[in-house]
Amino acid sequence: MAKPFAITLKPGSSLTNLTGTWRTERPVYVDRLPPCNHACPAGENIQGWLFHAESGDYEQAWRVLVQDNPLPAVMGRVCYHPCENSCNRGQLDAPVGINSVERFLGDEAIRCGWKFDAPATSSGKKVLIVGAGPSGLSAAYHLARMGHAVEIHEAGPLAGGMMRFGIPKYRLPRDVLDAEVQRILDLGVTLKLNTRVEHIEQTMKQGGFDAAFLAVGAHIARRTTIPAGDAAHIVDAVSVLRSMEGEDKPMLGRRVVVYGGGNTAIDVARTVKRMGAEPVIVYRRTRDKAPAHDFEIEEALQEGVMIKWLSTIKQAIDGEITVERMQLDDKGFPQPTGEYEKLEADSVVLALGQDVDLSLLEGVPGLEIKDGVVQVAPNMMTGRTGIFAGGDMVPSERTVTVGVGHGKKAARNIDAWLRGTEYTPAPRHEPASFDMLNPWYYTDAPKTVRPMLDLIRRQTTFEEVQGGLDETNALFEARRCLSCGNCFECDNCYGVCPDNAVIKLGSGKRFKFNYDYCKGCGICVSECPCGAIKMVPEET
Repeated sequence: MAKPFAITLKPGSSLTNLTGTWRTERPVYVDRLPPCNHACPAGENIQGWLFHAESGDYEQAWRVLVQDNPLPAVMGRVCYHPCENSCNRGQLDAPVGINSVERFLGDEAIRCGWKFDAPATSSGKKVLIVGAGPSGLSAAYHLARMGHAVEIHEAGPLAGGMMRFGIPKYRLPRDVLDAEVQRILDLGVTLKLNTRVEHIEQTMKQGGFDAAFLAVGAHIARRTTIPAGDAAHIVDAVSVLRSMEGEDKPMLGRRVVVYGGGNTAIDVARTVKRMGAEPVIVYRRTRDKAPAHDFEIEEALQEGVMIKWLSTIKQAIDGEITVERMQLDDKGFPQPTGEYEKLEADSVVLALGQDVDLSLLEGVPGLEIKDGVVQVAPNMMTGRTGIFAGGDMVPSERTVTVGVGHGKKAARNIDAWLRGTEYTPAPRHEPASFDMLNPWYYTDAPKTVRPMLDLIRRQTTFEEVQGGLDETNALFEARRCLSCGNCFECDNCYGVCPDNAVIKLGSGKRFKFNYDYCKGCGICVSECPCGAIKMVPEET
């Protein structure tokens, strides 16, 4: 007796058995750009190092991390983590604690004594870096690893720039900063302290440098005109924070008024609080308009710092200031009211922003300076061939993370220029937005909160305010990553395909589609947790 047709049909012997002929669209595997990577000013491959961290391979995670950022223990403390603000998991429960895991990896590297990989073969080229802040240190690290001889000239007595002289110890312990700086110097980078560059071209010529990277920090405090009596004690915030690094601490008295609303104002107020003073911040706008990050403001309020919003200083005399109350107009701008009050004040600290000392550039042809910063091309070269600039010296947001990113970008372009080529960044993948994910597959996992020092010690000591994660918590936090836009081999597509058209290629090799049998139903796309598959029109 004859067998049914469908049973006797050999695979591939008839178009009726190749369901791929039904397709109008086909699924393809893609790699999309995770929002955390996209938001990182330092250009870290965050999802890449989280992948290793969640498997417990912390050294490999650290090594992937430091391909872009040589200061993870520092960054894990002072970065304002824009990556977390962009994290897709924030729309599910709470963002992944990326900054917490980064700090854990950085601290683990210091504890275990991990070192950077050996530099490449010497290029025979010599690069001068002016400034040992985050941007200069980052550039030195990357250039040294590329095989160039690097020499840093730092005007101050210690390396770190504003990380040391602008960020208080309760936020960034100095032993952590010193350990990560030393690891960079161990690559063979030469650091010359107390060495001020008076004229960049002369210094380059005398030292035989082939290129230079300018990374001078914004150390000059901005001033404002306040009618003041001869005995009024008015100082700037940068000087106060800088003096905290020496043996002679600033003499500000018990009643200290801080004028400004940025992070520096908050840092100064919290610093003098720990010195036993009673700080009051005066700021002309409202809390939501303050440049300071809101969590910094909240921590200051918790520690007993008083803040007078919508207020401005009109006069300062010995032991007293006059403050005028402001009110918002219909456009939201503060306007004077003519209402005054007096505050007792032994000192007034101005925290109104900082500028960069550009005197080393005087007489250098081709440079364009606008609004107090140096204009640079997309490759970060100034108008003078061979001189590059970054960090606080160029138009940008002034943060440690941005500075580190500038150092890396400048190093890549300097390396290319020295070799007679041009650096071309790899094209970016399309972003992986939350609507591309299938969050049904992810279980609820509350974000791990880093421990805080008790309030009494926060108010009276310079111990680190925020603690780090232990290994258990760091592992849990890393595993909260959704792997947005990139396959992590969960096997969902393999399991749900009704045509058995998904082929497993082995561990670490992901999958491929057998288009002879894939009929383009799109189930794999809708069921992919991380959005690593998309439908495209069928090729004609």
